[in-house]
Amino acid sequence: MTSTRDSLGAEKSDPTDPNGTSDPNDPTGPTRPTGPTGASGAAAPPAGPRARGIGAIIQRPLIPDRPGRRLPQLILGLALYGVSDALVIQSGLGVEPWDALSQGLSRTVGLGIGMWTNIIGALVLLLWIPLRNKPGLGTVCNVLLVGTVMDLYLTWTPAPDALWLRWTVLLSGVVLNGVATGAYIGAGLGPGPRDGLMTGWAARGHSIRGVRWLIELTVLAIGFLLGATLGVGTVIYALAIGPLAQLFIPMFDLERRAAKERSAAGTA
Repeated sequence: MTSTRDSLGAEKSDPTDPNGTSDPNDPTGPTRPTGPTGASGAAAPPAGPRARGIGAIIQRPLIPDRPGRRLPQLILGLALYGVSDALVIQSGLGVEPWDALSQGLSRTVGLGIGMWTNIIGALVLLLWIPLRNKPGLGTVCNVLLVGTVMDLYLTWTPAPDALWLRWTVLLSGVVLNGVATGAYIGAGLGPGPRDGLMTGWAARGHSIRGVRWLIELTVLAIGFLLGATLGVGTVIYALAIGPLAQLFIPMFDLERRAAKERSAAGTA
């Protein structure tokens, strides 16, 4: 990952809209009083404040203002995402779950890991249909850039040999991945395919952390069956990325920052 998060089809609440509320000083972000409904018409269980806030960030529709700030943050975030994935791979201590799937397919079918990353991203978009997610500019850029940057970095940068360097590269890659996730999602131009799948479920009342763990452990198992190399780095990534994403997404949210600036200007 137009919308900026979760169900990408959700509209941003407007203070003048009787059906929604939006408080720029509310740390949980904009919310709507009514949640998504199931086939029976019953309202889905409400999400916790943290999940609602992050879901609102991800589902906010494309806002054309401040493109000079949004586009650079989007591109930089996606480039760092590709670099972070490459760092985890280069550590040789285990790949992250989605890269395990790409690596397994690469070893089984051929093509590079980055190429498979792009292909899988395009296929994951099909899973957005039942969630009624709508792709944004950030979604398309994610599919095209992350795997490409990953392959370029792996091609031109040698892998470390010393064990302490490998651990440094691994931990740097995991943390950088969380930062990159927050940066490109916070740009407000739409989540990537995988993050949109995660936040689409979170918008329906589930923990964003729990949903991400469930999805990534599933693709990890498939990657392992296809021959991917797993290790301690895989476990570290799977356990750390949910909390890291939950930390950095609000931190880089440009719309929240703009709301605070408007609020400060109004009280000045």
